Amino acid sequence: MPNVQVKVPKGTRDLAGDAIVLREEVFAKIRKVFKNHNSNEIDTPVFELKSILTDKYGEDSKLIYDLEDQGGELCALRYDLTVPFARWLAMSNTRQIKRFQIGKVYRRDQPAIDRGRMREFYQCDFDYAGALDLMIPDVEVLCITAEVFEALDLDVTIKINHRLILDGMFEAVGVPKDLVRPISSAVDKLDKMSWVEVKKEMEEKGLKAEIADKIGAYVRLTEGGRGFSETLDFLRSDEVLSKNEQVKKGVEEMSLLLRYLTASDIARYISFDLSLARGLDYYTGLIYEVVPKDTSLKVGSIAAGGRYDNLVGMFSKRDIPCVGISFGVDRILTILKARQTPPKSTPKIDVWLVAFGSSLLVEEKMALARQLRKAGISVDSDTKADRKPPKQLDLAKSNGAALAVLLEDDAEAPGAVRFKILVVPEKDAEKADVIDRAELLEEVQRRLDLA
Repeated sequence: MPNVQVKVPKGTRDLAGDAIVLREEVFAKIRKVFKNHNSNEIDTPVFELKSILTDKYGEDSKLIYDLEDQGGELCALRYDLTVPFARWLAMSNTRQIKRFQIGKVYRRDQPAIDRGRMREFYQCDFDYAGALDLMIPDVEVLCITAEVFEALDLDVTIKINHRLILDGMFEAVGVPKDLVRPISSAVDKLDKMSWVEVKKEMEEKGLKAEIADKIGAYVRLTEGGRGFSETLDFLRSDEVLSKNEQVKKGVEEMSLLLRYLTASDIARYISFDLSLARGLDYYTGLIYEVVPKDTSLKVGSIAAGGRYDNLVGMFSKRDIPCVGISFGVDRILTILKARQTPPKSTPKIDVWLVAFGSSLLVEEKMALARQLRKAGISVDSDTKADRKPPKQLDLAKSNGAALAVLLEDDAEAPGAVRFKILVVPEKDAEKADVIDRAELLEEVQRRLDLA
C-alpha cells in the first residue's frame, strides 16, 4: 500500500453517533419552523457555473472554491445558498415563493473548527421572494429567526441595520462611490477588530483619515446600547444625515419595521446596530446578523441575512425582490454541544429483537421484523444467533432501543415460539409476561406510546 497521509482536508470533519443525532434534531426543529410558515423546499446543485457566482460576494469572492474545466464548463462550489436560489428564480416562472433549503456550502476561509468555522459546512436558508408590501416579508423572516432560536432554546440578539442608511451615511460624509463597498466591508469587521484597526484598513483602501473619523463617530453610536427608537430619533435629527435622501428612506422603512416587530412580539430580540454592514455586495435594504448572548465560545454570528432586490435581475430581464436568512448549523451545534444539555433525544430504535434457541426462531424473527416495520416501527437485532440473551439485551441498550421483544422456544409446545416484551434496560426475562403472537403488534405499539 502506498505511504499516504490519511486525514480529512483542512476545514472539514467526520461526524458520527451522537453528533449526527444532535444535528438531525436541529434540522428537524428548523425545518418545522420553516414549514409552519407555509414554505416550499428546493434543492440546487452543490456546484454552479463559475460565472453565476462571480461578482456577487465583494471581497469574499476570493474564498470561492474553483473547479477545473470539466467538459468545457468552468464551475465552482457554491459559496452560499442565496445566489443559487436567485439563479433558480431567474430560470423558473416563479414570481412569489417562500422557500427553504438545507445543504452544504464551501469557502476557502481560514478554519477554526473548535468555534464552528469550517470550509465545508451546512446552511439552513429561508427566503421570501416576491413584490409585496413594504416590510411585510422582512418582519416574517425576522419572526422565523426568533422562532428558530426559541425552538433551539438559545438566547440571542438579532442585530439589524439598513443598507440605505449605511450607504447614505457614506455619501453624506464624502466617501467616493468606488470605495463604498470596500469601506462597508471594513466597517463590518468592527465586531472582530478594534476601531483603530478598522480605520487603518479604510485608509489603506484609499479613504481620507478625516472621513474615516466621521464614519467612526456614526457607526459607533450604538455601542453603548442605544435603543431602536433613540437611534431613529438621532438619524432624523442629525444635521448631516437627516438631509440625505437614502438615510431618510431607510429611516422611514425602519420606523415601519419597528411597529411590525412590536406587533409580532419580537422587538425584545432586536438591536439596531449602525456598525452592521454585511460585506456581501448583493444586499440592498434591511440587513441582520444573529449573535448568541453567551459569547464565551467566540463563535461569532450564528445566522445572518437581509434584503436583496436586484440579485435575480443579474440573471434575467426581470427583478424579483427577495429577503432571507441563513442559519449556520455548525456554529449552532458548537454551542449546543458546549452546553452539555442537548435537546432530549428519542430512542434510536423502537424494538430490538432477541432470539436464542432453534433455527425456527431466526425465521420467526425475520417475519416479526417485517411485520413491525410495515407498521412503521423501527426494528433491529443481533446478527449472531448464538449470543446469549443477556448479551443481546446489552446490545439493545447500547443501541438505544426502547423495547426488547424476546423470542424463545416454548418448552411446553415443541415447535412453537413464546414472545415476551421488556422495557430496555430491564434484563429479568423470566418475570416478563408471555404475549400471544396475534396480540404482539398491538402490545408493542401500546408500549411505545407509553415510552
